[in-house]
Amino acid sequence: RIHTGLSERDRVLGGGAVLGAVVLVGGDPGIGKSTLLMQALAGIAQTGRTVLYASGEESAAQIALRARRLGHAGVERILVQATTELEEVEAAIDEQRPEVVVVDSIQTLRSTDLESAAGSVGQLREVAARLVELAKRRGIALFVIGHVTKDGALAGPKILEHLVDTVLSFEGDATSSHRIVRASKNRFGPAQEMAVFEMVRDGLREVPDPSAHFLAERPARVSGSVVVPVAEGARPVLLEVQALVAPAIYGQARRVAAGIEASRLAILLAVIERKADVHVLDRDVFASVAGGARIEERAADLALAGAIVSSLRDRAVPGDLVVFGEVGLAGELRAVPRAPQRVLEAKKLGFRRVVMPKGNATQLTPEERRDVEIEAVASLGDALGRSFE
Repeated sequence: RIHTGLSERDRVLGGGAVLGAVVLVGGDPGIGKSTLLMQALAGIAQTGRTVLYASGEESAAQIALRARRLGHAGVERILVQATTELEEVEAAIDEQRPEVVVVDSIQTLRSTDLESAAGSVGQLREVAARLVELAKRRGIALFVIGHVTKDGALAGPKILEHLVDTVLSFEGDATSSHRIVRASKNRFGPAQEMAVFEMVRDGLREVPDPSAHFLAERPARVSGSVVVPVAEGARPVLLEVQALVAPAIYGQARRVAAGIEASRLAILLAVIERKADVHVLDRDVFASVAGGARIEERAADLALAGAIVSSLRDRAVPGDLVVFGEVGLAGELRAVPRAPQRVLEAKKLGFRRVVMPKGNATQLTPEERRDVEIEAVASLGDALGRSFE
């Protein structure tokens, strides 16, 4: 492993960059992909390793201006090449023999062996295959920046994601200072690992305690706010799920979700209506995850349901309560993975009550139950009743 200088950046890679591994980095324009990798190269170059930054989107002078603006030690040791020709990048690697290479971006590179334009399907396949083969043969830690579509998915053929070893996705609003880097694929570490950064004047700064960071601005005693411990990666994180229920004035009720799957929101509303006897289908419902985070696992179902009912009744849940669990279509509460880690993270942040599925409560040891009140429930209706006591 090669350490990049920031523990959060190493964490999302599974412990650092691996020689011979290829990492594909995607995200919206301007969100900080080039900044993150420039900082990583500076940290690696400071240890005396040879690094190369190959860019087809900026000139060498523009890259140098950005590197100097960041002001990180080690940037003066980064080798820079501005080109759109794959053969020139290969020649530079053969000549300089770097241990770490960044290509920004793969859509701007083209091979002269093909007649098509840069960014076409044929060029992407050829460029990606040759870069991966070169990285494996020479033992280079290769980082490749890729464009994304308007939906946020990586642009180009799916073969790009199959060829590389790790896929990192940048999340967050470009107008906000928070950035989340998530590993959706990793052959050398845990998938779904996430790291949290804050964009500041001199680049991206790591957030070592994401739970405290995301809950720092949580309002006290406000309806529609519930905390859920999310464990999509190796480290649980506490996130705030918010919901707002309002009368549907303009006819058909609206469903708007940010950071949560809209289809999951629609399913939960139907379950709340039919199985918990809470009439909500004729209301406008708006749901989001505070701080620009995104939740994909089903463990957040109970928190989302609790936030919806809390907003509907205009009753706040206790400030020391966290909830988690998957809600089934029959209204039952299903167990989720890694319950002990979720409870320990909640205790660390000062929460003293946990509403969880009965199947998870049996997994806790007496030590893990210490200093926290465990509410083991079997159904959505029971969970909602315990949450508002």
